[in-house]
Amino acid sequence: MTITKKTDGTMLRAAFEGRLDTNTTGEAEKELKGSLGNITELILDFRELSYISSAGLRLLLSLQKAMNTRGTMKVINANDVVKEIFEVTGFSEILTVE
Repeated sequence: MTITKKTDGTMLRAAFEGRLDTNTTGEAEKELKGSLGNITELILDFRELSYISSAGLRLLLSLQKAMNTRGTMKVINANDVVKEIFEVTGFSEILTVE
């Protein structure tokens, strides 16, 4: 799992590559939560994310809760597999997915 972060003022764009699962979620959580500081807009780019597990979904829920108090969060470029997981789990109702 690789996360490439770009900050522009109070916007953070995090591009994921690989799998967001039990083995990678802990590191991803440290990396992202440590970068939220003054961020009011969080964009998660899943173009290169091949898979997300329940551990990854928990991370998204945690990030969404954090961003609810400070601004917005959206997921962009999710592939059909990830979108289907969002649909089946109801996360498509919780998250902003574009």
